[in-house]
Amino acid sequence: MADVYGLAIAIAGGALAAILGGVGSAIGIGYAAQAANGVLSEDPEKFGSLLILVALPGTQGFYGFIGAFMVLMKIGILGGSIVPLTLYQGLQIFFAAMPVAIAGLVSAIWQGKVCTAGVEMVAKRPTEAAKAMIYGILVEMYAVLGLIVSIIAIILMKL
Repeated sequence: MADVYGLAIAIAGGALAAILGGVGSAIGIGYAAQAANGVLSEDPEKFGSLLILVALPGTQGFYGFIGAFMVLMKIGILGGSIVPLTLYQGLQIFFAAMPVAIAGLVSAIWQGKVCTAGVEMVAKRPTEAAKAMIYGILVEMYAVLGLIVSIIAIILMKL
């Protein structure tokens, strides 16, 4: 039997995916941007090298948005009629959105810290910017895995 609680819980899962990914990205970008601004105050020519390091933690916000979009598509809010959900189905969708939500939050913050260290390295050794980016990308892979798990769980879910 469908009820309003199932739909509300499913929407909450999608909302948390977007919110937590966005919060993590904002924190991660904040760390890296603070360090980059310090470097740029002494050497504005390094802006291009530092921009990527500052922007990297922002991708988790996009992943959270994709997770939320997938939830809204699954339950019919986007592109169809709303699917009546039982409480159990709502909880399934909620928990299917959690890998991208939690991985996005945590990995964006840690990626911001790694990218901050990369900014400090670029300040002293500008030719090593690519190495700093690789370390940041390694952290990114876990956000991507969270997104993939959420997408697979949402797509394979029977409603």
